[in-house]
Amino acid sequence: MKKYLAEFVGTLVLVLFGCGTAVVLGCNGAQVNAAYLGTALAFGLAIVAMAYSIGNVSGCHVNPAVSLGVLLTGGMSFGDFVGYVIAQFAGATAGAALLGYLCGWDSGFGANALYGGDVVKSFAVEAVLTATFVLTILGVTSKSGHNKFAGLAIGLTLVLIHIFGIHFTGTSVNPARSFGPAFFAKGAAMADLWVFIAAPLAGAVVAGRRSSPRANSSFAPSKRTAASRRGRRRFLRHKRRDARTGVAPFV
Repeated sequence: MKKYLAEFVGTLVLVLFGCGTAVVLGCNGAQVNAAYLGTALAFGLAIVAMAYSIGNVSGCHVNPAVSLGVLLTGGMSFGDFVGYVIAQFAGATAGAALLGYLCGWDSGFGANALYGGDVVKSFAVEAVLTATFVLTILGVTSKSGHNKFAGLAIGLTLVLIHIFGIHFTGTSVNPARSFGPAFFAKGAAMADLWVFIAAPLAGAVVAGRRSSPRANSSFAPSKRTAASRRGRRRFLRHKRRDARTGVAPFV
């Protein structure tokens, strides 16, 4: 349950601070200014903060596309995948609700939009950006990766992706991040939501298939955590038994 709660909180923080910064600064994808760059940094820094806060609990996916990539590489079970996705969508919705309360229900919520009304271009942009993002994540968190700096590398990659993508779609690369704001913004944001769900998932499939099929050390902590808990319980049982029998515990 802790890992699902961690995903809920992490996605809430991502939406609140990422989309919230876009709303507060008045980010407009048509203009590259301080608001544009500030929004890109906010999304990236939110990921860095959460990676080092909840990464040891859930792996800090906070994104159904990332979870799908991890699932395809064998880093998590299908049951955990479903639980993660539910928690992520719930967290994104809660984050958007808090944003609406703070900034107004007509704030726009930093919702995504089609590039010039073009579904094909918008889908292509989101799929390519998500594939790049998920490939980076799977690479830097692999057993051969440099896990100490994984959170920083992932956050900086998300900044780069937003610097490029905000102009086109506002940058989603995350179905949950798109769903939360669209749920409250309604209108075109809700009508076009399917693009920002389908495209990131398509990009994640490409990234997952291109990555080696191995358990991901940083993004699949749930298995290790469960194993650690089982080992701890066995150790305590043996310790109690040995205390009763007078046999020293094996360490």
